[in-house]
Amino acid sequence: MASSSGAASTSSASVYTLVASEENNELSNMAVQDYRNLLQKGTDEVKLQVLRSVVTESLNGRDFSALIMPIIQYVLPSKDKRLKKLLHFYWEVCPKHDESGKLKQEMILVCNAIRNDLQHPNEYIRGATLRFLQKISEPELLEPLVPTARACLEHRHSFVRKNAVFAIMQIYKQHEHLIPDAPELIQTFLIAESDSTCKRNAFIMLVQTAPARAYDYFLQNLYDNIATQDELMQLAVIELVRKEGIKSEGQTKARYIRAIFELLNSTSNVVKYEAATTLTVLTQNPAAVKAAASAFIDLIVKESDNNVKLIVLDRVETLKNKHEHVLDDLAMDILRVLSTPDMDVRKKALSIALDMASGRNVEELVLFLKKELTKTLDSSVEKNIEYRQLLIQSIHTCAINFSEVASNVVHVLLDFLGDSNNAAAVDVIAFVREVVERFPDLRSGIIEKLLGTFGDIKSGKVFRGALWIVGEYGTSMKEMREIMQQIRKVLGEIPILASEQRLLEKAEAEAAAAEEAAGHEMANGSSSNQRKATSTTKVLADGTYATETAYSQSTSKDHLETVKNAQKPPLRALILGGDFYTATVLAATLTKLVLRFGELSKDPRAVNALRAEAMLIMTSLIRVGQSQFVSAPIDEDSQERISTCLQSLAAFVPKSAEEEEVRDMFLKDTQEAYSKMVAHEEKKAAEKRAKDSKKDIVQADDVVSFRMFKKAGAAAEGEDEYTSAMNKATGLGDEDESLLSKLSRVVQLTGFSDPVYAEAYVHVHQFDIILDVLVVNQTTETLQNLSVEFATLGDLKLVERPAQYTLGPHSFQSIKATIKVSSTETGVIFGNIFYDGPATSDAHCVVLNDVHIDILDYINPAYCTESQFRSMWTEFEWENKVNVNTQITDLRAYLNHIMASTNMSCLTPEGALEGDCGFLSANMYARSLFGEDALANLSIEKQDGSLTGHIRIRSKTQGIALSLGDKVSLAQKAIQPADGA
Repeated sequence: MASSSGAASTSSASVYTLVASEENNELSNMAVQDYRNLLQKGTDEVKLQVLRSVVTESLNGRDFSALIMPIIQYVLPSKDKRLKKLLHFYWEVCPKHDESGKLKQEMILVCNAIRNDLQHPNEYIRGATLRFLQKISEPELLEPLVPTARACLEHRHSFVRKNAVFAIMQIYKQHEHLIPDAPELIQTFLIAESDSTCKRNAFIMLVQTAPARAYDYFLQNLYDNIATQDELMQLAVIELVRKEGIKSEGQTKARYIRAIFELLNSTSNVVKYEAATTLTVLTQNPAAVKAAASAFIDLIVKESDNNVKLIVLDRVETLKNKHEHVLDDLAMDILRVLSTPDMDVRKKALSIALDMASGRNVEELVLFLKKELTKTLDSSVEKNIEYRQLLIQSIHTCAINFSEVASNVVHVLLDFLGDSNNAAAVDVIAFVREVVERFPDLRSGIIEKLLGTFGDIKSGKVFRGALWIVGEYGTSMKEMREIMQQIRKVLGEIPILASEQRLLEKAEAEAAAAEEAAGHEMANGSSSNQRKATSTTKVLADGTYATETAYSQSTSKDHLETVKNAQKPPLRALILGGDFYTATVLAATLTKLVLRFGELSKDPRAVNALRAEAMLIMTSLIRVGQSQFVSAPIDEDSQERISTCLQSLAAFVPKSAEEEEVRDMFLKDTQEAYSKMVAHEEKKAAEKRAKDSKKDIVQADDVVSFRMFKKAGAAAEGEDEYTSAMNKATGLGDEDESLLSKLSRVVQLTGFSDPVYAEAYVHVHQFDIILDVLVVNQTTETLQNLSVEFATLGDLKLVERPAQYTLGPHSFQSIKATIKVSSTETGVIFGNIFYDGPATSDAHCVVLNDVHIDILDYINPAYCTESQFRSMWTEFEWENKVNVNTQITDLRAYLNHIMASTNMSCLTPEGALEGDCGFLSANMYARSLFGEDALANLSIEKQDGSLTGHIRIRSKTQGIALSLGDKVSLAQKAIQPADGA
């Protein structure tokens, strides 16, 4: 696509119509004289191609001033409508002034042709010409056309009238003296007009040029029947309200608000969205905020586009944050959005609904989530597993924040411990563990239900959590007996090794008996080798059937595999599968049960019997771990841990000092550690809530912000969402745009001794990079056809090609270039300046310095849970390992320096970083504007006064990993020794 040369982002810049440039255009390299010949002798089809090429090449900076008269002579008289349309594009971009700044004489002929087209009997040509007039700004051209344009307001066809209204509006806005009575003219036209589109255009003009007249018309003709108007007129009314409603007061404002309330029920989604957005700007009344939020929610449910759903959900979230607790009653309405299959929409909706949860609606909210959780049992629905995990996490949050619903949901969630989806079951056991710790009154019921699900658990991680819970919180005699009974069930026959060996011998005996019964003898005299006969039917060459018998040798290894693959209790299967970490947790749980049972029981025989059984199980775990029946032999750590538990019970002497130490270690320390962790998390959450609530407090002596007095583009407290969004979209709302911040982004492109000096201000705005290049002619000669041509390396794309300029001696020119960014990767922009000297046709070239785009402009600190971090760390394949080489000698100072240098946040809790042990390990996380994740792990150690270690960076794409690694390496070189280190 071609666009206007030097187009700026400000509203005053010229904007040209975009024309697609044809690939492999043979005309683009032709001389001007060849263009002239084709225009003179060619057919309308040839002229069409030539004119298209002239327009696109003009937009790309090529000078076709010599073609104005041939185009007037040979193209202007044509009656082809396509040529007329393309001529309008050409009149937009062609140079209309001579070197002295006066209108060219040829433009008089053009003006006459335009006037003829404005009087043309064909309504399409009239309307297209009126639309073209909206893009002309020269008063000398417009003045003779004003009477004809006014006359078009009375044309019989609505297409002509609607374009005439906008043409008059543009003329009036740019040159009011040419048509001073335009508002009065359009108001008279509006009253007499019957076509809806023409009425809407006329109303829009009054809104922009004469708001008082627009309000009068609105009050007399639209106020009482605004709901029955067509969509275009309703949007025009919303524009009037947005423009004038904030400044109005009293009855006028009340009328605006009433009209917007009516538009909230519009059948058009666009009108409903704009009306709801405008209502929140007009008033902060709780009833109005609720009505706007309800309209947003209704729009989310009805709209099919997921992107629209997410955008409107963001609006609802903004309202919720701005008006705390006002929207709490709409939490259930938000949950209607869960009918959407898209997971991003569901996550966003659940997040907002959970923030709206209160004591009044939490029971209803949890009941709905429980119903949704039951629906996920249908395995045929796509993404059910992910949705189930999301629901479990949401119910977990509700139950922890509101204790009154914990008892209602915990028993429902316990049914999902046997879920084949390991992540969902792990979330459930984590939830149960937290509930048992926080709510002691629920412990007995939860443990009873938990023990009933032991036989359904499939995951070792879930088993470990369940064993830890029953070992810590199973405190009564009855509960401990039930725990031992359930452990026996899920563990199977004890000792494990003896029972497995018996199964192996039984399998071999059965195989031998079967072989003997079939009349086969043992092969090679070995009892461990048998032959099995397999018979199959074959078709011979003559078509008859024959039976073929094949003998296969069966070894002891086959019998062993048969025993391993046999159906076993769940915990026994995990241990035989090599999960000895779970075996260590089982040993610790048994030790806790024996110690606690010894405290409560007065029967020493019962205590000794329980202790003996526990020791037998532990011994069995170690022995089977060293046997052939496990998938992998037991590791040293697990064996040592189980042996420690075994020795603790073997040396058990009641009422002794050693027994007290062991009892404290097993029965108190682990639970106290978990209690401290839960308390710490609760404290962090409370601090975060307090910090967030402080942001909303307005002090009596705070500075009052006046919208009319604030600097253009500066964000003000209480600024309406519409204005804020428009500022962000146009780049006016960017923070830190002071003079010093701009100077820090200025890059020198050429040397001071070059004939042409250039420097660029690099402005990064969301997905765009705008280069504002200042070019200075340092010679005493005029430089012609000067152009700055850029090229890019990386995922950068140049949007437009800068135009050509003529620079006088010691003069300067500002040139803008826009570059699109498509991914987070360090990019490079390079280029040249080309120009022609005064008395030569040879082109001159100045090579520009490279501009490196900083990856930190696209990376922001972000947060994720520990499980999400671990999952992404395992999934991401690109890793960049950077060795630590720094002058900083303080561990925390280095961590803070790396976080500041890479825009990453630290996920490791503050409590884990406290103290000075000479070693520090921390996880860091960031997210790019393009939704890309960046993970980092810092592991450093202080040795002999200096830091050693490394930083591992992982990401899904190679670019982020490499770019962040380079950033870390540069940051290490640029630092100075820390003060006092």
